[in-house]
Amino acid sequence: MVKSLLSTLFILVGVLQVSASAILIPMDAEGQKDHLKAYGITYWVLSKQQKVQWLLNYRGGSFLLPDGEVIRKECQIRGVSFEILSDSQTEGILNEISSPSKNQDAVILEKAPKIAVYSPKGNQPWDDAVTMVLTYAEIPYVTVYDEEVLGDKLALYDWLHLHHEDFTGQYGKFYGAYRAAPWYIEQKKEAEALAERMGFSKVSEVKSAVAEKIREYVIGGGFMFAMCSATDSFDIALSAKGVDICEPMFDNDPSDANYQGKLNFDRTFAFTDFTLERNPLKYEFSSIDMTSKRGNISKEYDYFSLMDFSAKWDAVPTMLCQNHTALVKGFMGQTTSFMREAVKSTVLVLGENKQNGEARYIHGVKGKGFFTFYGGHDPEDYQHRVGDPKTELELHPNSPGYRLILNNVLFPAARKKKQKT
Repeated sequence: MVKSLLSTLFILVGVLQVSASAILIPMDAEGQKDHLKAYGITYWVLSKQQKVQWLLNYRGGSFLLPDGEVIRKECQIRGVSFEILSDSQTEGILNEISSPSKNQDAVILEKAPKIAVYSPKGNQPWDDAVTMVLTYAEIPYVTVYDEEVLGDKLALYDWLHLHHEDFTGQYGKFYGAYRAAPWYIEQKKEAEALAERMGFSKVSEVKSAVAEKIREYVIGGGFMFAMCSATDSFDIALSAKGVDICEPMFDNDPSDANYQGKLNFDRTFAFTDFTLERNPLKYEFSSIDMTSKRGNISKEYDYFSLMDFSAKWDAVPTMLCQNHTALVKGFMGQTTSFMREAVKSTVLVLGENKQNGEARYIHGVKGKGFFTFYGGHDPEDYQHRVGDPKTELELHPNSPGYRLILNNVLFPAARKKKQKT
């Protein structure tokens, strides 16, 4: 009798194990209540030294997690939709995905990347979309700035984010509109004091040195993600190494004569053949940005489309474009989008507004590392202005624009495959 009961018990345990072998985190529009927190759950599982499968192009880029009561409870606590799959259901999905006729693939995520955000320590009069979404998704990050970068601390991190930053030393080109604003005066004073403390005579020299360190970090195998003005100002700083492009109100001495002709586009990551904006009163860095060239696009019709890549052959761009829609709402920034003619031929355009001939979302390889540039400031605030209240992501848990940021956060966790294009 005892043997019989034990046998029955073992059979029941076996059945339970077989019938609940995996947790599916659906990422389609209908199946997921909170897409943004779903990335946080996936990151949390990776942080527990457990592997995850990213099901590319399957139900909006769903995640397949190992089953466990702790994981189920965490999903419930965070409000993330999930489905329990049996062994046979899991096998069926993976078989379907592996079919040559399907533009799908399963990519293994192996470890939680260590994340650094490049940001000054004080409060800014604007918000950072990446830190907001990392906080909302409950993904941990460390803040670094000039001292940490120049102190070779970037090697401690797998992923580095740059947001509304100016690497040219022109204080964000805010001089025209905000030179009398207390926050502008204070930021300029703090930046000059930091430069002096670090042994530099000018802020532009610090920013140039920082850009060079970040360049080395990526070439050595790092993952760099930039938004808004950090995108074009970073490449401008690289192209202008050793060239003074700042007017006297920024660095107390004249710019170099004919500095445009001294730019070296071979040193940049993404952009080439651009023209710098010489007017210090104009809120613009160069011809790369399309903000002032979007007169025929209204807010109601401002969308960009994500490109379609082969999941089995081009896993990297496919990962970065995972979403529950191929059409994403546009949003403005100091650098809103990129002139297609300025994007190097070696760089992949992941998202574009074809009507206006602009690239919104681009990706490339530099040395052993990767970079992604994403135009605009806040995916859920169309025209975020200095001093505007921050976006409450609780109101936008299914934001396609914010999903693109989180795709980049998980990208370094993927087991590396050779890219075919």
